Amino acid sequence: MSAAGVRPVVMPKWGLSMSRGRITEWLVAEGDRVEPGTELAEIETDKITGTLEAGESGVLRAIVADAGRDVPVGATIAVVAGEDVGQEPVAEVVAVAREQLASGVVVEEPGVAVQAVQVGGRRLSYAGVGGGEQAVVLVHGFGGDKNSWLFVQEPLAAAARVFALDLPGHGESSKDVGDGSLEVLAASVVGFLDAVGLDRAHLVGHSLGGAVVAAVARAEPRRVASLTLVAPAGCTAEINVGFVRGFAAASARRDLKAQVVKLFGNPALVTRRLVEDLLKYKRLDGVTEALQTLQDALLDGDRQAIDTPGLLAAVAAPVTVLWGGADRILPVPPELAGVRWEVVDGAGHMLHLEDPQVVREAVLARL
Repeated sequence: MSAAGVRPVVMPKWGLSMSRGRITEWLVAEGDRVEPGTELAEIETDKITGTLEAGESGVLRAIVADAGRDVPVGATIAVVAGEDVGQEPVAEVVAVAREQLASGVVVEEPGVAVQAVQVGGRRLSYAGVGGGEQAVVLVHGFGGDKNSWLFVQEPLAAAARVFALDLPGHGESSKDVGDGSLEVLAASVVGFLDAVGLDRAHLVGHSLGGAVVAAVARAEPRRVASLTLVAPAGCTAEINVGFVRGFAAASARRDLKAQVVKLFGNPALVTRRLVEDLLKYKRLDGVTEALQTLQDALLDGDRQAIDTPGLLAAVAAPVTVLWGGADRILPVPPELAGVRWEVVDGAGHMLHLEDPQVVREAVLARL
């Protein structure tokens, strides 16, 4: 639908269940120059509100869909073009885009594909997208799943094959977590690499997932090109144990929401749909037992039993650690030596949802 030099800005697909998004606010105006990473608009999904960023340089020549409008995934919502591009080709693209929006018929480009592999007798679910020689594997934290990377995975797919994995006990993977140890979880990630044919990958882990990928790098150093750790567990003994136990035990919406809001620097990001989806997961057979087993294995009383600095001491791959300055689950620890370290003011424990650009840039810097 684009003419030479005219580049459509489309409604992104953030998350496997997203079919439409609502533009709540445009952050730029027609005539503004944009660069890769320029914040264009706030988009409300069925789970959380995110910021759409420009992917290319140019001038925002036209806004096709106004703020407040619900738009199908893949539909053109604005047009960017070079300063040397005349108005006629821009107008042609805008006209077709408006016809498409009016008809409601939008052909969605193929995106994330959900698949599963068998590893150690367990079914591991994962979402994959992208191509190229390099691979990135995203590993969530305690109680999370592959969907927590919705603002990170697809944007990275322009540079690499990107896989988001459900650890045992989480998401659509088997709920058997064995003894719940870091070794079991790390072995699952290594088995996943084998199952999908990845000899070497850039590993990205959040919270518990950060400790898991650090353990993978310690056990299988040749398989790890780099580590990007987002608020990794085990950097100190300190942890909000009330959150861990409260989340594992919560069976009612009110109790669960009281814990989930602790994850974000901005509690307003916690939508009803986000809580509902977590509640559905919590009610699946085997989830309560899995979370309890993980909790028992990863805590020593009211403190963390994981020693992530000890794991990283033997890791030769480059390491980046990112942290939200307002993290209420794992407060910012003393800086670790020998790693790239960045703290983002105002962000909470879910930095990859609250400020995904920081995470994306950190990963891209290692590719």
